[in-house]
Amino acid sequence: MTDIVVAAFYHFTPFEDTAGLRETLLAQLSAHDLKGTVLLAPEGVNGTLAGSRAGIDAALVALRALPNSMDLEHKESHAETMPFTRLKVRLKKEIVTMKVPGVDPAATVGTYVAPKDWNDLIADPDTIVIDTRNDFEVKMGSFEGAINPETTSFSDLPKWLEDHRAEWDGKKVAMFCTGGIRCEKATSFLKERGIDDVFHLKGGILKYLENIPEAESSWSGECFVFDYRVSVKHGLEVGDYDVCHACRSPLNAAERESSNYVAGISCDYCIDQRTDKQREGYAARVAQIERAKEKGELHLGTPHEAVKKSTALDG
Repeated sequence: MTDIVVAAFYHFTPFEDTAGLRETLLAQLSAHDLKGTVLLAPEGVNGTLAGSRAGIDAALVALRALPNSMDLEHKESHAETMPFTRLKVRLKKEIVTMKVPGVDPAATVGTYVAPKDWNDLIADPDTIVIDTRNDFEVKMGSFEGAINPETTSFSDLPKWLEDHRAEWDGKKVAMFCTGGIRCEKATSFLKERGIDDVFHLKGGILKYLENIPEAESSWSGECFVFDYRVSVKHGLEVGDYDVCHACRSPLNAAERESSNYVAGISCDYCIDQRTDKQREGYAARVAQIERAKEKGELHLGTPHEAVKKSTALDG
């Protein structure tokens, strides 16, 4: 097993002085040579950190020392090389951006459903199953029978929910996302609008894939993750997807066989959307990355960093 531990976490709880919390937390994390990003907002904390076992343990102590955060949960994976280039603690309006004032998962949220009970819930014909993730994520994999709202960002979901809520009269609504944070906020949104029979998958898709054997699974495909792995399969084994460095679209093995795919420069999704001058710039960046690798360094433009920069920490 490698020495680098990667911890992903979030916790909804009200914070008053986020600026003061930032300064304290940044000093605590910096003392343990950690890298990654932590978001602080009035509604709570969200982030991913990487470092040594001792460093991550110290980080979790510091995070759980934040106001009302003793119940903060986290998920861990391991990396062969450091997946991040720096440590950032950023102040945000929301830890996952919905852009709907008043939604408060710390006050009201749907009913948690353990992975072992999820199959029975979504197999019930009286249950509407909604994938709260973005369209490109859903296309990589989802639960059988789940509805794809075809959103491009999480902030698009509230309008879709409002537009379709009349279709759910007398039904149970089951929602899921990668790690739990988005469906916590989505179920809170529905509860605050009078839809009471709302459920969500505790721990998200990742906890389900970790705990439910493939032979008993209702999941099909792979799950996009917001880190260096790009996607995972059952048992949280690293998936077959990579990321186009030019447009940051996830690509499976077949898509990487396309004649339009040139690593770091183009793929089927962006071949007609980028100019030759842009591709020249991408080629120069690829050369810089290779030189950094030769020196044993991680360049800011590597695909793993590109994934982190192009997506919110909204598992």
